[in-house]
Amino acid sequence: MEMSFVVGFWVVSFLLIMTPGADWAYAISAGINGRRVLPAVLGLMSGHLLATVIVVAGVGVLIAGHPLALSLLTMLGAVYLLWLGIAILRHPATVNAAQQQAGGWNQWALKGLCISGLNPKVFLLFLALLPQFTDPRGNWSVTVQMSALALLHLITCTAIYLLIGYGSRALLATRPQAARWVSMSSGAIMVLISGILIYGQLR
Repeated sequence: MEMSFVVGFWVVSFLLIMTPGADWAYAISAGINGRRVLPAVLGLMSGHLLATVIVVAGVGVLIAGHPLALSLLTMLGAVYLLWLGIAILRHPATVNAAQQQAGGWNQWALKGLCISGLNPKVFLLFLALLPQFTDPRGNWSVTVQMSALALLHLITCTAIYLLIGYGSRALLATRPQAARWVSMSSGAIMVLISGILIYGQLR
């Protein structure tokens, strides 16, 4: 597996992870609530792992063998990101740091699983991007390559979400106005990623 594929995938994966969305909002909420970050992040990663298993089990390989379907899916994903980014820029979210949510470990983990498991951004990443960064002629099978890339994404995502969760208590609890800046940045990044994907397909 060529290192250029790994680096290219990691860059796109990192940009998407750094785009605040439902996962970010949940990690921040868990951080504000104190000792809820770990179960919340584990729940979020369970959803990402579920998406990985579904794709690696066959859907991703099937798409990799059909360039037209891959291009269509990529365009649909780009349009979705563009729409979501513009919506966020028009109506940036705010956070009420004083709002607390109750619930035990299992409740926060289960809710995290539902949030990430049903998040279109997660499936867009694995369905549209994983096959593009594999080499059918490589020494590793396409399935193994996608598994390795997905593992890289999961490790990066877990580390970032833990930082977001634990850092949010110190930042947003005392500076709620920062939430507006985070929201505006997320919209701009979504629009940027959408433009890159659309340009790549049209080129």
